[in-house]
Amino acid sequence: MSLQSFLQPVVGLILWTLVVWLWMYATRIPAMSKAHVHPQTAQSPRGAWREKLPEHVNWVADNYNHLHEQPTVFYALMLTLALLESQSATALTLAWIYVALRILHSLSQILGNRVVVRFGIFALSGLVLVALAAHAAVAAFTA
Repeated sequence: MSLQSFLQPVVGLILWTLVVWLWMYATRIPAMSKAHVHPQTAQSPRGAWREKLPEHVNWVADNYNHLHEQPTVFYALMLTLALLESQSATALTLAWIYVALRILHSLSQILGNRVVVRFGIFALSGLVLVALAAHAAVAAFTA
């Protein structure tokens, strides 16, 4: 397997994160303008200004933040496996499953935000991440 194909899920999740980033600005800026929220009042991410915006607008921003939490472990694992030259079909499959679940998590949060559904997807993606970490641990600690 080529290094290029192995790193495609990493680039895929980065691209998805940028889509959500654009989605956030496309919804938040007009909502702030409509609610007459001055940008300076948004200096605190949990300030009272958020209450002036529709919930669905805040959901996009919350999801953008979520894409900078757990996925950082995914990025580190994938780069570790690449550096160890331990790209395998198993790791690649797990990586693509993880990316798909993170996209589903985003869509679940942004489009409806049913916590039970979102949590289920999040938990499943976490289990995939654990499997990927176990794969990396084997690669890193065995000869």
